[in-house]
Amino acid sequence: MSNATISARNLTRSFGKRRIIHDLSLELKRGEVLGLLGQNGAGKSTTLQMLTGCLLPDSGEIDICDISLKKNPAQAKTHMGYLPESPPLHRELSVETYLRFAARLRGMHEDDIDSAMTDAIRRCGLESARRKLIATLSKGYQQRVGIAQAIVHRPDVIILDEPTVGLDPSQIRDIRQLIRELGNTGSVILSTHLLSEVESVCDRVEILQNGRLIYGDSSDHMQHYGEIPGFTISFGNPPALSELEKIDGVESVEQLSETEFRILHAPERNPGSQLLTLATERGWRLTQLTPIHATLEDVFVRITSENRS
Repeated sequence: MSNATISARNLTRSFGKRRIIHDLSLELKRGEVLGLLGQNGAGKSTTLQMLTGCLLPDSGEIDICDISLKKNPAQAKTHMGYLPESPPLHRELSVETYLRFAARLRGMHEDDIDSAMTDAIRRCGLESARRKLIATLSKGYQQRVGIAQAIVHRPDVIILDEPTVGLDPSQIRDIRQLIRELGNTGSVILSTHLLSEVESVCDRVEILQNGRLIYGDSSDHMQHYGEIPGFTISFGNPPALSELEKIDGVESVEQLSETEFRILHAPERNPGSQLLTLATERGWRLTQLTPIHATLEDVFVRITSENRS
């Protein structure tokens, strides 16, 4: 068995004459949380619908745990749990009744349903709501029920489409913690346009734009994409701009205020140590030196801008 729980190759999809997905390939590894990023209309939901077998691609192949989704759809789907953007809830049912129904739909044996249902309820923090009608629950708890139905049959792959949309900050924090825990025991694809979501829970990022994957790397590496080495520095007795510009390795200096400067330097020639020495020798009274870090928002804008067609 390979290390990939999802392998998608050269997927395309059109609606009428409009091509929505263009030659898309991606892989999800065991124990990984993959963030599928993109602006609204980028093709995220269409991609997830194809990966879950809800929508047939025009061309391309999808394997779920080494099983062809095209040739053996029923068998492949037993390894997968899916929460669409609008959770498929039966609001007139209690949480327990609904999850039992979902487990039966997944083909679980009756002898296994009770323990699986109890486990899903525990993992999703639904113990206090298990006998309540879904219609009476808050949106955050309804989202938990949606995730519970996606994991009740203990799948290898969990696919979540915008799972925190419309939730308040407290609910978002709880759902993100749950997603991270799910990634410890399975593989998760998380579709989102919220960059804070990626930073909180994802191991790896794929960015989708106009139906094409334009970037893929670890979330840590993404934060350093196109980063310009530099720092901001403040002095109690600031030197002249020209004195800073003459320091070896400094490429540019911008004065931000009377006492604060932004200094950019060559990647392999960080002048920080020399600056500290000079500040002491010449009485500049250095008060702050802070490396410049690009935000994920900055990086996302940079990547998508560079790949506009």
